[in-house]
Amino acid sequence: MTDEEPLVTPSELVAGLDRTLSVRARVRAVAALVLGLAGAVFIGALWWTEPGRLPVLTQVTFGLCAVFCLAWAGYGTWLLRSRVPLFATDRVVAAWISLAASGLVGAVLVAMVVRRGSGPWGAVAVAAAFVAVAIVLVVRAHARRAALLGRERELAVRVPDDGA
Repeated sequence: MTDEEPLVTPSELVAGLDRTLSVRARVRAVAALVLGLAGAVFIGALWWTEPGRLPVLTQVTFGLCAVFCLAWAGYGTWLLRSRVPLFATDRVVAAWISLAASGLVGAVLVAMVVRRGSGPWGAVAVAAAFVAVAIVLVVRAHARRAALLGRERELAVRVPDDGA
Protein backbone atom coordinates (compact mmCIF):
# COMPACT_ATOMS: atom_id res chain seq x y z
CA MET A 1 0.00 0.00 0.00
CA THR A 2 1.45 3.34 -1.00
CA ASP A 3 1.12 6.62 0.86
CA GLU A 4 -1.04 8.04 -1.89
CA GLU A 5 -3.82 5.44 -1.63
CA PRO A 6 -6.76 6.88 0.29
CA LEU A 7 -7.61 5.29 3.61
CA VAL A 8 -11.15 4.78 4.81
CA THR A 9 -12.22 7.71 6.96
CA PRO A 10 -14.20 7.18 10.20
CA SER A 11 -17.28 8.75 8.63
CA GLU A 12 -17.02 6.36 5.66
CA LEU A 13 -16.57 3.45 8.04
CA VAL A 14 -19.71 4.40 10.00
CA ALA A 15 -21.60 5.06 6.77
CA GLY A 16 -20.72 1.58 5.58
CA LEU A 17 -22.12 -0.14 8.65
CA ASP A 18 -25.24 -2.20 8.24
CA ARG A 19 -28.17 0.11 9.00
CA THR A 20 -30.50 -2.65 10.12
CA LEU A 21 -30.81 -3.80 13.68
CA SER A 22 -29.53 -7.22 14.56
CA VAL A 23 -32.13 -9.91 15.20
CA ARG A 24 -31.42 -9.71 18.92
CA ALA A 25 -31.84 -5.92 18.97
CA ARG A 26 -35.07 -6.16 16.96
CA VAL A 27 -36.50 -8.77 19.33
CA ARG A 28 -35.54 -6.59 22.29
CA ALA A 29 -37.12 -3.51 20.68
CA VAL A 30 -40.33 -5.31 19.74
CA ALA A 31 -40.54 -6.83 23.23
CA ALA A 32 -40.14 -3.41 24.85
CA LEU A 33 -42.77 -1.92 22.54
CA VAL A 34 -45.35 -4.70 22.88
CA LEU A 35 -44.87 -5.34 26.59
CA GLY A 36 -44.86 -1.61 27.33
CA LEU A 37 -48.13 -1.11 25.49
CA ALA A 38 -49.65 -4.23 27.02
CA GLY A 39 -48.61 -3.13 30.50
CA ALA A 40 -50.06 0.34 30.00
CA VAL A 41 -53.35 -1.09 28.72
CA PHE A 42 -53.53 -3.60 31.58
CA ILE A 43 -52.77 -1.01 34.27
CA GLY A 44 -55.13 1.48 32.65
CA ALA A 45 -57.91 -1.14 32.62
CA LEU A 46 -57.33 -1.97 36.28
CA TRP A 47 -57.28 1.69 37.19
CA TRP A 48 -60.38 2.48 35.13
CA THR A 49 -62.45 -0.32 36.71
CA GLU A 50 -61.88 1.05 40.21
CA PRO A 51 -62.83 4.73 39.91
CA GLY A 52 -62.86 6.59 43.19
CA ARG A 53 -62.32 3.48 45.30
CA LEU A 54 -58.55 3.46 45.37
CA PRO A 55 -56.42 5.35 47.90
CA VAL A 56 -54.42 8.28 46.53
CA LEU A 57 -51.05 6.51 46.77
CA THR A 58 -52.43 3.54 44.87
CA GLN A 59 -53.69 5.85 42.14
CA VAL A 60 -50.29 7.56 42.01
CA THR A 61 -48.63 4.15 41.72
CA PHE A 62 -50.97 3.12 38.90
CA GLY A 63 -50.22 6.39 37.12
CA LEU A 64 -46.46 5.96 37.53
CA CYS A 65 -46.59 2.38 36.31
CA ALA A 66 -48.63 3.40 33.27
CA VAL A 67 -46.16 6.20 32.47
CA PHE A 68 -43.20 3.85 32.77
CA CYS A 69 -44.92 1.25 30.58
CA LEU A 70 -45.45 3.94 27.96
CA ALA A 71 -41.81 4.97 28.34
CA TRP A 72 -40.76 1.39 27.53
CA ALA A 73 -43.10 1.38 24.53
CA GLY A 74 -41.54 4.66 23.37
CA TYR A 75 -38.08 3.19 23.88
CA GLY A 76 -38.97 0.16 21.74
CA THR A 77 -40.38 2.43 19.04
CA TRP A 78 -37.25 4.60 19.09
CA LEU A 79 -35.02 1.52 18.75
CA LEU A 80 -37.02 0.19 15.81
CA ARG A 81 -36.98 3.56 14.04
CA SER A 82 -33.33 4.44 14.62
CA ARG A 83 -31.19 4.18 11.54
CA VAL A 84 -27.86 5.41 12.90
CA PRO A 85 -25.19 3.73 14.98
CA LEU A 86 -26.29 4.24 18.58
CA PHE A 87 -22.91 3.66 20.29
CA ALA A 88 -24.76 2.10 23.27
CA THR A 89 -27.09 5.09 23.72
CA ASP A 90 -29.96 2.59 23.81
CA ARG A 91 -28.43 0.94 26.86
CA VAL A 92 -28.02 4.28 28.61
CA VAL A 93 -31.65 5.23 27.93
CA ALA A 94 -32.94 1.84 29.11
CA ALA A 95 -30.84 2.00 32.27
CA TRP A 96 -32.15 5.48 33.15
CA ILE A 97 -35.75 4.38 32.59
CA SER A 98 -35.09 1.44 34.91
CA LEU A 99 -33.55 3.67 37.56
CA ALA A 100 -36.40 6.18 37.43
CA ALA A 101 -39.03 3.43 37.60
CA SER A 102 -37.27 1.61 40.42
CA GLY A 103 -36.73 4.74 42.48
CA LEU A 104 -40.18 6.25 42.12
CA VAL A 105 -42.21 3.07 42.44
CA GLY A 106 -40.00 1.95 45.34
CA ALA A 107 -40.56 5.25 47.14
CA VAL A 108 -44.34 4.99 46.67
CA LEU A 109 -44.25 1.37 47.85
CA VAL A 110 -42.40 2.35 51.01
CA ALA A 111 -44.84 5.25 51.57
CA MET A 112 -47.79 2.87 51.21
CA VAL A 113 -46.34 0.40 53.70
CA VAL A 114 -45.53 3.16 56.20
CA ARG A 115 -48.99 4.64 55.82
CA ARG A 116 -50.53 1.22 56.43
CA GLY A 117 -48.57 1.00 59.67
CA SER A 118 -46.65 -2.12 58.75
CA GLY A 119 -42.94 -2.45 59.34
CA PRO A 120 -41.29 -0.68 56.40
CA TRP A 121 -38.01 -2.60 56.37
CA GLY A 122 -39.12 -5.30 53.95
CA ALA A 123 -40.36 -2.72 51.45
CA VAL A 124 -37.23 -0.61 51.95
CA ALA A 125 -35.03 -3.67 51.31
CA VAL A 126 -36.90 -4.60 48.13
CA ALA A 127 -36.90 -1.00 46.83
CA ALA A 128 -33.21 -0.60 47.68
CA ALA A 129 -32.34 -3.84 45.89
CA PHE A 130 -34.13 -2.74 42.71
CA VAL A 131 -32.55 0.71 42.84
CA ALA A 132 -29.09 -0.81 43.44
CA VAL A 133 -29.44 -3.07 40.40
CA ALA A 134 -30.64 -0.12 38.30
CA ILE A 135 -27.67 1.97 39.43
CA VAL A 136 -25.29 -0.82 38.39
CA LEU A 137 -27.01 -0.91 34.99
CA VAL A 138 -26.65 2.88 34.59
CA VAL A 139 -22.96 2.78 35.47
CA ARG A 140 -22.29 -0.16 33.13
CA ALA A 141 -24.24 1.47 30.28
CA HIS A 142 -22.33 4.74 30.61
CA ALA A 143 -19.02 2.85 30.78
CA ARG A 144 -19.88 0.87 27.64
CA ARG A 145 -20.90 4.02 25.79
CA ALA A 146 -17.73 5.82 26.89
CA ALA A 147 -15.62 2.87 25.71
CA LEU A 148 -17.30 2.86 22.30
CA LEU A 149 -16.97 6.62 21.90
CA GLY A 150 -13.33 6.40 22.98
CA ARG A 151 -12.74 3.75 20.34
CA GLU A 152 -14.42 5.99 17.75
CA ARG A 153 -12.12 8.89 18.73
CA GLU A 154 -9.12 6.56 18.58
CA LEU A 155 -10.04 5.52 15.06
CA ALA A 156 -10.57 9.15 14.05
CA VAL A 157 -7.06 10.00 15.27
CA ARG A 158 -5.50 7.04 13.47
CA VAL A 159 -7.36 7.71 10.25
CA PRO A 160 -7.90 11.46 9.90
CA ASP A 161 -11.20 12.41 8.32
CA ASP A 162 -10.32 14.45 5.25
CA GLY A 163 -13.93 15.60 4.83
CA ALA A 164 -14.33 13.71 1.56
